[in-house]
Amino acid sequence: MTRKSLIAASLAAALMLAPPARAAWIVFDPSNYAENVIQAARALEQINNQIVSLQNEAQMLINEARNLMSLPYTALRELQYSVQRTQSLLMQARNIAYDVQQIDQAFATTYGTASISATDRQLIDGARARWSNTVAGLQDAMRVQAGVVGNIDTNRLETAALLGASQDAAGALQATQAGNQLLALQAQQLADLTAVVAANGRADAIAEAERAAAAEQGREQRRRFLTPGTGYVPGSARMFHD
Repeated sequence: MTRKSLIAASLAAALMLAPPARAAWIVFDPSNYAENVIQAARALEQINNQIVSLQNEAQMLINEARNLMSLPYTALRELQYSVQRTQSLLMQARNIAYDVQQIDQAFATTYGTASISATDRQLIDGARARWSNTVAGLQDAMRVQAGVVGNIDTNRLETAALLGASQDAAGALQATQAGNQLLALQAQQLADLTAVVAANGRADAIAEAERAAAAEQGREQRRRFLTPGTGYVPGSARMFHD
Protein backbone atom coordinates (compact mmCIF):
# COMPACT_ATOMS: atom_id res chain seq x y z
CA MET A 1 0.00 0.00 0.00
CA THR A 2 1.36 3.33 -0.96
CA ARG A 3 1.72 6.31 1.30
CA LYS A 4 -1.15 8.18 -0.34
CA SER A 5 -3.44 5.25 0.13
CA LEU A 6 -2.57 5.08 3.80
CA ILE A 7 -3.31 8.76 4.31
CA ALA A 8 -6.70 8.47 2.57
CA ALA A 9 -7.62 5.44 4.66
CA SER A 10 -6.60 7.22 7.85
CA LEU A 11 -8.77 10.26 6.99
CA ALA A 12 -11.72 8.06 6.19
CA ALA A 13 -11.36 6.23 9.46
CA ALA A 14 -11.03 9.49 11.34
CA LEU A 15 -14.22 10.81 9.77
CA MET A 16 -16.07 7.63 10.62
CA LEU A 17 -14.93 7.74 14.23
CA ALA A 18 -15.67 11.49 14.72
CA PRO A 19 -18.63 12.25 17.11
CA PRO A 20 -21.96 13.32 15.50
CA ALA A 21 -22.85 17.05 15.24
CA ARG A 22 -24.81 18.59 18.13
CA ALA A 23 -28.65 18.54 17.53
CA ALA A 24 -30.42 21.98 16.76
CA TRP A 25 -32.54 23.56 19.64
CA ILE A 26 -36.04 25.27 19.12
CA VAL A 27 -36.08 28.75 20.64
CA PHE A 28 -39.48 29.97 22.30
CA ASP A 29 -40.08 33.75 22.21
CA PRO A 30 -42.86 34.69 24.77
CA SER A 31 -43.31 38.24 23.48
CA ASN A 32 -43.78 37.08 19.89
CA TYR A 33 -46.26 34.41 21.04
CA ALA A 34 -48.30 36.95 23.03
CA GLU A 35 -48.41 39.31 20.04
CA ASN A 36 -49.64 36.51 17.81
CA VAL A 37 -52.36 35.63 20.32
CA ILE A 38 -53.50 39.27 20.52
CA GLN A 39 -53.66 39.53 16.74
CA ALA A 40 -55.68 36.31 16.55
CA ALA A 41 -58.09 37.60 19.23
CA ARG A 42 -58.53 40.88 17.38
CA ALA A 43 -59.26 39.04 14.15
CA LEU A 44 -61.80 36.85 15.94
CA GLU A 45 -63.45 39.94 17.46
CA GLN A 46 -63.73 41.57 14.05
CA ILE A 47 -65.34 38.42 12.68
CA ASN A 48 -67.83 38.38 15.57
CA ASN A 49 -68.64 42.05 14.99
CA GLN A 50 -69.28 41.37 11.32
CA ILE A 51 -71.55 38.46 12.24
CA VAL A 52 -73.53 40.66 14.67
CA SER A 53 -73.77 43.40 12.04
CA LEU A 54 -75.09 40.91 9.49
CA GLN A 55 -77.61 39.61 12.01
CA ASN A 56 -78.80 43.16 12.71
CA GLU A 57 -79.14 43.89 9.02
CA ALA A 58 -81.09 40.67 8.54
CA GLN A 59 -83.41 41.61 11.41
CA MET A 60 -83.92 45.06 9.90
CA LEU A 61 -84.87 43.47 6.59
CA ILE A 62 -87.30 41.15 8.39
CA ASN A 63 -88.88 44.10 10.21
CA GLU A 64 -89.15 46.09 6.98
CA ALA A 65 -90.79 43.11 5.32
CA ARG A 66 -93.28 42.90 8.19
CA ASN A 67 -93.97 46.62 7.98
CA LEU A 68 -94.79 46.18 4.30
CA MET A 69 -97.17 43.27 4.88
CA SER A 70 -100.79 44.13 4.13
CA LEU A 71 -103.53 43.46 6.66
CA PRO A 72 -105.09 40.08 5.82
CA TYR A 73 -108.53 41.16 7.13
CA THR A 74 -110.75 43.82 5.62
CA ALA A 75 -114.14 45.13 6.70
CA LEU A 76 -114.62 47.23 3.58
CA ARG A 77 -117.32 45.05 2.02
CA GLU A 78 -119.47 44.97 5.17
CA LEU A 79 -119.08 48.71 5.68
CA GLN A 80 -120.04 49.45 2.09
CA TYR A 81 -123.07 47.18 2.42
CA SER A 82 -124.22 48.97 5.59
CA VAL A 83 -123.83 52.38 3.96
CA GLN A 84 -125.66 51.27 0.83
CA ARG A 85 -128.50 49.79 2.87
CA THR A 86 -129.01 53.01 4.82
CA GLN A 87 -128.73 55.08 1.65
CA SER A 88 -131.29 52.84 -0.05
CA LEU A 89 -133.75 53.42 2.79
CA LEU A 90 -133.28 57.17 2.47
CA MET A 91 -133.84 56.99 -1.29
CA GLN A 92 -137.14 55.16 -0.72
CA ALA A 93 -138.66 58.25 0.91
CA ARG A 94 -142.18 58.59 -0.46
CA ASN A 95 -144.24 61.59 -1.62
CA ILE A 96 -141.66 64.20 -0.58
CA ALA A 97 -138.11 63.04 -1.25
CA TYR A 98 -134.84 64.54 -0.05
CA ASP A 99 -134.80 66.84 -3.05
CA VAL A 100 -134.88 70.63 -2.96
CA GLN A 101 -137.01 70.98 -6.08
CA GLN A 102 -139.60 68.48 -4.87
CA ILE A 103 -139.76 70.17 -1.49
CA ASP A 104 -140.26 73.60 -3.06
CA GLN A 105 -142.96 72.20 -5.33
CA ALA A 106 -144.76 70.53 -2.43
CA PHE A 107 -144.78 73.71 -0.35
CA ALA A 108 -145.98 75.71 -3.34
CA THR A 109 -148.94 73.37 -3.93
CA THR A 110 -149.93 70.89 -1.22
CA TYR A 111 -148.65 73.00 1.68
CA GLY A 112 -149.26 76.39 0.09
CA THR A 113 -151.85 78.98 0.99
CA ALA A 114 -155.39 77.71 0.65
CA SER A 115 -156.82 78.99 -2.61
CA ILE A 116 -159.98 81.05 -2.40
CA SER A 117 -161.18 79.54 -5.67
CA ALA A 118 -160.61 75.94 -4.54
CA THR A 119 -163.69 73.84 -4.08
CA ASP A 120 -164.50 72.06 -0.84
CA ARG A 121 -163.62 68.79 -2.51
CA GLN A 122 -160.19 70.14 -3.42
CA LEU A 123 -159.63 71.35 0.14
CA ILE A 124 -160.51 67.93 1.50
CA ASP A 125 -158.26 66.20 -1.01
CA GLY A 126 -155.39 68.54 -0.08
CA ALA A 127 -155.85 67.80 3.63
CA ARG A 128 -155.90 64.09 2.90
CA ALA A 129 -152.72 64.35 0.82
CA ARG A 130 -150.95 66.20 3.60
CA TRP A 131 -152.05 63.62 6.15
CA SER A 132 -150.77 60.87 3.84
CA ASN A 133 -147.42 62.64 3.54
CA THR A 134 -147.14 62.92 7.31
CA VAL A 135 -147.85 59.23 7.85
CA ALA A 136 -145.43 58.28 5.09
CA GLY A 137 -142.73 60.51 6.59
CA LEU A 138 -143.14 58.90 10.00
CA GLN A 139 -143.01 55.44 8.48
CA ASP A 140 -139.91 56.34 6.45
CA ALA A 141 -138.21 57.60 9.62
CA MET A 142 -138.99 54.37 11.42
CA ARG A 143 -137.71 52.34 8.48
CA VAL A 144 -134.41 54.20 8.55
CA GLN A 145 -134.20 53.69 12.30
CA ALA A 146 -134.80 49.97 11.85
CA GLY A 147 -132.10 49.77 9.19
CA VAL A 148 -129.58 51.57 11.39
CA VAL A 149 -130.41 49.29 14.30
CA GLY A 150 -129.84 46.34 11.98
CA ASN A 151 -126.36 47.68 11.26
CA ILE A 152 -125.43 47.68 14.94
CA ASP A 153 -124.78 43.94 15.11
CA THR A 154 -122.66 44.07 11.95
CA ASN A 155 -120.70 47.00 13.33
CA ARG A 156 -120.12 45.14 16.60
CA LEU A 157 -118.67 42.12 14.83
CA GLU A 158 -116.50 44.25 12.56
CA THR A 159 -115.23 46.30 15.50
CA ALA A 160 -114.17 43.16 17.37
CA ALA A 161 -112.47 41.74 14.27
CA LEU A 162 -110.60 44.96 13.52
CA LEU A 163 -109.46 45.37 17.10
CA GLY A 164 -108.14 41.81 17.06
CA ALA A 165 -106.36 42.44 13.76
CA SER A 166 -104.85 45.64 15.14
CA GLN A 167 -103.51 43.88 18.22
CA ASP A 168 -102.09 41.03 16.13
CA ALA A 169 -100.59 43.35 13.51
CA ALA A 170 -97.13 42.16 12.42
CA GLY A 171 -95.93 45.54 11.25
CA ALA A 172 -96.65 49.22 10.90
CA LEU A 173 -98.63 48.85 7.67
CA GLN A 174 -101.02 46.30 9.17
CA ALA A 175 -101.52 48.45 12.26
CA THR A 176 -102.16 51.51 10.10
CA GLN A 177 -104.62 49.66 7.87
CA ALA A 178 -106.49 48.31 10.90
CA GLY A 179 -106.66 51.84 12.32
CA ASN A 180 -107.92 53.22 9.02
CA GLN A 181 -110.66 50.59 8.87
CA LEU A 182 -111.70 51.42 12.42
CA LEU A 183 -111.95 55.08 11.37
CA ALA A 184 -114.03 54.00 8.37
CA LEU A 185 -116.31 52.06 10.72
CA GLN A 186 -116.77 55.16 12.87
CA ALA A 187 -117.51 57.20 9.75
CA GLN A 188 -120.17 54.67 8.75
CA GLN A 189 -121.74 54.89 12.21
CA LEU A 190 -121.77 58.68 11.97
CA ALA A 191 -123.42 58.35 8.55
CA ASP A 192 -126.12 56.14 10.10
CA LEU A 193 -126.63 58.69 12.86
CA THR A 194 -126.91 61.46 10.29
CA ALA A 195 -129.46 59.42 8.35
CA VAL A 196 -131.59 58.92 11.48
CA VAL A 197 -131.45 62.61 12.33
CA ALA A 198 -132.35 63.53 8.75
CA ALA A 199 -135.25 61.07 8.61
CA ASN A 200 -136.62 62.20 11.98
CA GLY A 201 -136.21 65.83 11.00
CA ARG A 202 -138.02 65.21 7.73
CA ALA A 203 -140.92 63.52 9.53
CA ASP A 204 -141.17 66.34 12.07
CA ALA A 205 -141.00 68.98 9.35
CA ILE A 206 -143.77 67.30 7.35
CA ALA A 207 -145.95 67.06 10.45
CA GLU A 208 -145.39 70.74 11.26
CA ALA A 209 -146.11 71.67 7.66
CA GLU A 210 -149.35 69.69 7.83
CA ARG A 211 -150.43 71.55 10.98
CA ALA A 212 -149.58 74.89 9.40
CA ALA A 213 -151.49 74.05 6.22
CA ALA A 214 -154.43 72.75 8.28
CA ALA A 215 -154.55 76.02 10.20
CA GLU A 216 -154.53 77.99 6.94
CA GLN A 217 -157.23 75.79 5.46
CA GLY A 218 -159.27 76.16 8.64
CA ARG A 219 -159.16 79.94 8.28
CA GLU A 220 -160.34 79.68 4.68
CA GLN A 221 -163.16 77.35 5.61
CA ARG A 222 -164.19 79.63 8.46
CA ARG A 223 -164.18 82.60 6.08
CA ARG A 224 -166.41 80.75 3.69
CA PHE A 225 -168.71 79.76 6.49
CA LEU A 226 -169.07 83.36 7.65
CA THR A 227 -169.34 84.93 4.18
CA PRO A 228 -172.94 86.00 3.46
CA GLY A 229 -174.58 84.04 0.70
CA THR A 230 -172.09 81.26 0.74
CA GLY A 231 -172.07 80.31 4.39
CA TYR A 232 -174.53 78.36 6.47
CA VAL A 233 -178.17 78.50 5.35
CA PRO A 234 -180.67 77.41 8.01
CA GLY A 235 -183.39 75.00 7.04
CA SER A 236 -185.92 72.66 8.52
CA ALA A 237 -184.81 69.37 9.90
CA ARG A 238 -186.74 66.26 10.84
CA MET A 239 -185.43 64.59 13.93
CA PHE A 240 -188.06 61.84 14.29
CA HIS A 241 -190.00 59.79 11.81
CA ASP A 242 -193.69 60.39 11.56
